[in-house]
Amino acid sequence: MRSCIRRFGSLPNSGRNFKILGIQQIAIGGLNKQVLSELWTDTLGVPKVHSFQSASENVDEDILSLGEGPGSVEIDLMQPLDATKSPKVHIPSLNHIGLWIDDLDKCVEELQGKGMRFTPGGIRKGASGHNVCFIHPKGSEEFPLSGCGVLIELVQAPTEVITHFSK
Repeated sequence: MRSCIRRFGSLPNSGRNFKILGIQQIAIGGLNKQVLSELWTDTLGVPKVHSFQSASENVDEDILSLGEGPGSVEIDLMQPLDATKSPKVHIPSLNHIGLWIDDLDKCVEELQGKGMRFTPGGIRKGASGHNVCFIHPKGSEEFPLSGCGVLIELVQAPTEVITHFSK
């Protein structure tokens, strides 16, 4: 079995040109986002702040916000527009985790140089208006590094988030 992490020997962690600041979002998928909303909004009280649909990403989602200010965490409740098409945003139910990145361009460039596999689409605008890209959950021959089974969204942090997490 091939490891999702290639060993680099003694590469120093401090040499990175980017910094992960915190959790930006957790995305949860299901065939019916109303059921998810009954749990997260009606029962747990996490308020809905936005909705988003994208045919190219096969998603209809409600965006909730847990906490306040720059340190708040988004909870995305997603259902597919068409359950027979990809991407299948409902499989697995914990679809992906999003991380605030201080410099997304430098991060992607550096990780690609180390052999990280990204999903198709490159850096683009995400549902909340921030630039995003995704680390693929599985490596390939050409790009052996991956999310070790987890889809990871890298999100360009706005100035107020960078300031908040640098305190």
